[in-house]
Amino acid sequence: MNSTIYDVSRLSGVSIATVSRAFSNPERVREHTRQKVFEAAEVLHYSPNAIARAMARQRTDKIAFLICKEGATILDEFYARICNGIMGESNRTDLELVISTAADWDLTASNAKNKQVDGAILGGNARPELVSELQSRGLAVVLVNNRMPGFDIPCVVSDEYGGVRQVLEYLMSRGHRRIAMLAGRFSPYILNERYRAFLEIAKSHGLPADTRAIKLCDPTVESAAEACRELLSRPDRPTAIFGTNDILAAGAMKAARRLGLRVPEDVAVTGIDDTTVCGMLEPELTSLRIDGYRMGELSAARLQALLAGETDIPQLTVVPTELRVRGSA
Repeated sequence: MNSTIYDVSRLSGVSIATVSRAFSNPERVREHTRQKVFEAAEVLHYSPNAIARAMARQRTDKIAFLICKEGATILDEFYARICNGIMGESNRTDLELVISTAADWDLTASNAKNKQVDGAILGGNARPELVSELQSRGLAVVLVNNRMPGFDIPCVVSDEYGGVRQVLEYLMSRGHRRIAMLAGRFSPYILNERYRAFLEIAKSHGLPADTRAIKLCDPTVESAAEACRELLSRPDRPTAIFGTNDILAAGAMKAARRLGLRVPEDVAVTGIDDTTVCGMLEPELTSLRIDGYRMGELSAARLQALLAGETDIPQLTVVPTELRVRGSA
């Protein structure tokens, strides 16, 4: 038989009202009394009715993390780091977390109200109509790894501009002047930020700064390898390739080997994300570390602040990056 609040009251020797307060407003119950209630509840395997509490407060204490990336799964390494950060922060504050891709969420949109979440963190290239839909239902929304013009919502991003600067200045410190970038067709925000940063920073250091130094490609090894093959086949081929994620950098290394070039002696290669791919390559890949865990923590904290009704929440939070130097550059 399931234990009830009456059982906890009898075993702990306090009133039913005190048991209720110990769970709903523990700060209003003396520590000694609160401890007796919690010990009795543990012995009886009793937990307060979360649904009833939520109905009374018009809150569910449940939030969602939706990965908004085409073809993404919850096993995507970059977003898994963000998810871990969100889970860590949610667990510390007793929030229940629902994890999904935006595509799967859309597939069950007719049942969305039944999910009963208080707010959502949208990771990546969220569609404006998804944001509007969630807001129209009164949900709090936070963006992570994205910014969206026209919406007054908190955004948590990595320092894209500063990260590109770290990579380029490191390569220049190694004597490279002909640096090319493989720009993956990621979300418009990420592509634009890294594209703009590359051109502006290269120009500020007197490097060739035009679109001939940039090749767009799909975010796959083979697409990157083909784009890099074209770059490395030029008479004035670049001495360094900057891939805008580790998969593209792996494609660059494959292209170099197919052309009989050595990494890093003939061409240096760098990436972004510092994923497990870096250690699988030979030589190991120099990559820009993006602190996805911290981004996740902060996005969950911003969402909780929205749910608490705070009004001085930063609209933009930028998380620093760190270059991890290895054998490829």
